[in-house]
Amino acid sequence: MATERRSGNRLCTRTEQTINKLPGRRFPVQRAIQELSDGLDALNERITELENEGHRGHAMDVLKENALDFARRIDELRSVLIVVPTKKGRS
Repeated sequence: MATERRSGNRLCTRTEQTINKLPGRRFPVQRAIQELSDGLDALNERITELENEGHRGHAMDVLKENALDFARRIDELRSVLIVVPTKKGRS
């Protein structure tokens, strides 16, 4: 059974990316996440293209490490956005 390989950010589609454009001045963290996600998508597409052409070796390993670095940076920025709820009524 063959598996389908997808490239890019699996959490959002191209349509959602174009709809959710955020102004950089008002939402700097979200804008940075969006830029990193776009870069990650492009990098994953390139990795897939090269793998389909049969490329292997050190260069592919470097590209994959760069993709992991993009994903780590996105996770770090997303953690900044997490808000911990507090219980109201208690001091």
